[in-house]
Amino acid sequence: MQTFYECRVKYAKEVDGQSKPITELYLFDALTYTEAEARVTEEMASYISGEFQIASIRKARYAELFQPEGGDRWYKVKVSFLLVDEKSGKEKRVSQTILILASDIKDAFDKTIECMGGDTDDFEINTIDETKIMDFFPYFSKNDDVKDREIGRRPATEAELSEARKE
Repeated sequence: MQTFYECRVKYAKEVDGQSKPITELYLFDALTYTEAEARVTEEMASYISGEFQIASIRKARYAELFQPEGGDRWYKVKVSFLLVDEKSGKEKRVSQTILILASDIKDAFDKTIECMGGDTDDFEINTIDETKIMDFFPYFSKNDDVKDREIGRRPATEAELSEARKE
């Protein structure tokens, strides 16, 4: 399961020849607050010249994150599902928030339907809001191999360990 952290970074940006203080929001996939802070420091050092300050780090409550092709803005989409409790037989509405990369609200709506399987009988889109997230930094281990990234994110099974030893 992914854990997302929203990190606010303050720094001085050159705008029209003047230095103006700005705060930008970035999203990181990390395991802990400490790791998120270390990754913010590492990533922002390569993007920002000069000093910057981490204003805040908070755990974001996104159930899923979708990055379909095309799009330059992040939208927060609240979807709800109608589930039936097997024991009592009662219907229960469950809501989740997903994050999707799109170019506008209509595109976010269309991409949400596409990413959720295309059948709108299974879910309902309640709200779509544009976020202030500038960029998303997924989790990567030091070794960039996909198999190693997956093993690094969770405890490896015996089969994965023995396969890794063979290589």
